[in-house]
Amino acid sequence: MSVMHEVHDVREASTRSLVAVVVIMIASALAFTLLTAPLTKLLGAGAGALPAAIHGMAAFLYLFIGTIGLYLGWRLLTGHIRAFADLQLLSVVGATMSALAIAFGNWLYIFYRAKTPDSPRSYFVKNMPDVHQVFFEFKEFGALFTLPLMVCAAFILWRYGNQVLERPWLRYTVAILLGLSFFYLVVAFGLGAAVTKLKAA
Repeated sequence: MSVMHEVHDVREASTRSLVAVVVIMIASALAFTLLTAPLTKLLGAGAGALPAAIHGMAAFLYLFIGTIGLYLGWRLLTGHIRAFADLQLLSVVGATMSALAIAFGNWLYIFYRAKTPDSPRSYFVKNMPDVHQVFFEFKEFGALFTLPLMVCAAFILWRYGNQVLERPWLRYTVAILLGLSFFYLVVAFGLGAAVTKLKAA
């Protein structure tokens, strides 16, 4: 049976809707930053609170988006997807949230690695070196895999459009990319939450 017979809504998302989604997400992030943290508060003591809040929010939203993406990826893999345009847009939103989480996570990492006795890194290296090596270092680098995986999935979905539905190797590739990005997301999210509970930046 052809994949096309199983698909009821194979319309591709428009480029205009893609641009609108990206612009709205970037504008929302900038507005949130300006409204919640005046520029004079971005430096000095307690400055890690802003990147921590945005990093956590982006990671949480990405976890939600990633779960939906995993489901749609499974539907794509089995050839029963009905919301192809939604998957296209979701892949871009997922890549954007991954980029935001990584960017603010790297900003937060400055406070984590601060060379002061009370920084989280100093605390873990002194009291729980395994937590630093396994939880944080692995989490930091594992989380970086989510961005190229989501970007590749989005590129294939937008570059090939409905051809993805007609070519099994493209369907399988996108589904695997979405699955791997979700795996790294969950690992990074879980380890990040554990580190935060042990000692916040």
